[in-house]
This record gives sequence, structure tokens and C-alpha cells, in this order.
Amino acid sequence: MASIVVLYELEPARALGPDGVEPAVVAVHAAGADPDVPEDPLPRTLCGRDTADMEHAHFRPGLGEPWYPPALAEQRCRECERALRAR
Repeated sequence: MASIVVLYELEPARALGPDGVEPAVVAVHAAGADPDVPEDPLPRTLCGRDTADMEHAHFRPGLGEPWYPPALAEQRCRECERALRAR
């Protein structure tokens, strides 16, 4: 698999709460890695969304693991997944 960056699309306009509750992950997306700075995503996800407002997941799948964090399987972007499979 080519190098990808896993990103979180978070609930819009929801700040970190006083209890330390993080904003909810709406979707998990994949973007190509910038060839000059491999830790940075390209400007668009594989499904075509802008990556500017997304949060870096800092997730690297192990051998045999899916491209997304397993605990967030329901939030994975099906369009990004289709694009990854087509590569």
C-alpha cells in the first residue's frame, strides 16, 4: 500500500470541554502523504475532502490491520476505502 496519512473529521464547532471530553470523530479519512514531508497529508483526502480542518490520527496500521483504527471501524470513510482498494 502506498503511504497514506489517516485523518479524523471531528464534530464541527465543538471545543474541548471542561471535563476533557474530546470532540467526537465523525469520520476517519485517508489522504496521500506529502512526498516532501511524509507525516503531512496532501491537501485532499482520497474521497476529495479538504484536509485543512482535519486532525492527524497518528495511526500506523500493523501487518494485517486495516488502514483505520479498528475501534473506529463504523466511522471509516467508505469512499476513501474504495479508493485505497482501487490502488
